[in-house]
Order: sequence, then C-alpha cells, then structure tokens
Amino acid sequence: MALRPAHVIIKALAPEAIGRFWAEALDWQAYSPGVTTYVGPAGGLVWPHPEFVGIDVVPVPQAKTAEKNRVHLDLATRSAAHREELVARLRALGAKPADVGQGTAPWTVLADPEGNEFCVLQPQEIHRDTGPIDAVVVDCVDPRAMARFWGRAMDWTVHEVTDEHAVLRSAKDVGPYFRFLRTPGVKTVPDRVHVDLLPYPGDDKETEVARLRDLGAADLDVGQGDVPWTCLTDPEGHEFCVLAPS
Repeated sequence: MALRPAHVIIKALAPEAIGRFWAEALDWQAYSPGVTTYVGPAGGLVWPHPEFVGIDVVPVPQAKTAEKNRVHLDLATRSAAHREELVARLRALGAKPADVGQGTAPWTVLADPEGNEFCVLQPQEIHRDTGPIDAVVVDCVDPRAMARFWGRAMDWTVHEVTDEHAVLRSAKDVGPYFRFLRTPGVKTVPDRVHVDLLPYPGDDKETEVARLRDLGAADLDVGQGDVPWTCLTDPEGHEFCVLAPS
C-alpha cells in the first residue's frame, strides 16, 4: 500500500486571485469547482493529474505571518532568456522579491501576492521534463529521516539521500521532484503550504492513516471538524492531509 500526492495546498485570503496568479505564472489554468481554486494544466480539470502535481488554493481568514514558509515551490526554466522573461512576468503579476538568506544564490527568490515564497531556478538539464513546477521543497532538520518517512508514505522513488538533502520523484519518473533540505531552525507556526495525499482506488483511507501513524505521523487538529479527510503531521511537524479516495 502507498499514497500519491494529489496536489499542493496554498492557503490564501483571496483564493481566486492567488489561483489566477499561479495559473498565469505556470501557464496553466485556474478552475473553481467550489470554494477552492484549483490550478492545473489546460484542457480540463484532471484530478489527480497523471504527470503533474497541481495546486489547490483554499480560503483561510488569517494572513501569512512574517515567518518564512517551511514548504515552497521551485519553478523550472528552459533557458537564460526564459528565466529572465519569467521573472519579469511574475513581477508584473504581483510577485515581490524575497530575502530568505539566499545571499548570492544563482536562483531568484520571490513571493506571491500574499507573501508565499518560491524560487525561479536557473536552467538545468534535470529540470527539462518536470513541467513548470520543478520541485516541492521542504525545509527540515534531518533529510535522511524525512526520506525514510515520505519514501514509505508514498509510492515515489528515493533518488538521493545525504545529510544535507534528500530527493524523491514519481515512480514513473515524471513531474516534479520532492526535495528535503537541511535548514537551520525548526518549525514553529502552521505552514501556508502543504501536500494532500490520496489513496489509490480500492485502498482504504483509514488503513493508510493507521500505516502513517505507525511510520511516525501524528494527528493534527486545526479545527477541521467532521470532514472526509484526515489531518496529520510528519515526524518534523509538517502538516499534510490524507483524502478519501474518489
């Protein structure tokens, strides 16, 4: 048994506006099937997508704090010219430069209109087949422990593990990477960005949740009440949800 990423959740005061930002940023399309705004490839709402990990922007009443998100997106670029054009387009859409201590790093750090940080990467060969989202990046204390937990939680392949970082990708070797980076500090506030996981058809959600608890996940109460999904945290406190199979 294993789970698959369904989408990346971004919490927002104005989900439709933030959904439009990310749709234009990624050259994807925004869909509003209900109170949330889903962002995915053009051509119709496909959830979960067989190759890409979409974005679901959900409404919340609180604004982001000044603290840096512990989860963010890295955007891929095809060439130096594309990177320059993308950064300019993102700025025109309302993105602002962000300083997260990156110094003279070769990537550009920006924040969306509600302050959620993300990076625009320099072009590299390994980014060419990821789609517009190169990676979901998670700050952590122990990348090796995160690789063990998430590698067992999902059906993704662990590609690389060191004391400094760990890399996972779909078993089909398509779509974005999951990267876990050793980062100073520990998580202290709820994140604005997290991942939702989905069982495969025929699998039982409660059985999967019990398996995750055995791996080190903990229950999380964010006031969700009686909902069809289960809120958990990984061993370092990163929130995630397990959805009911569709």
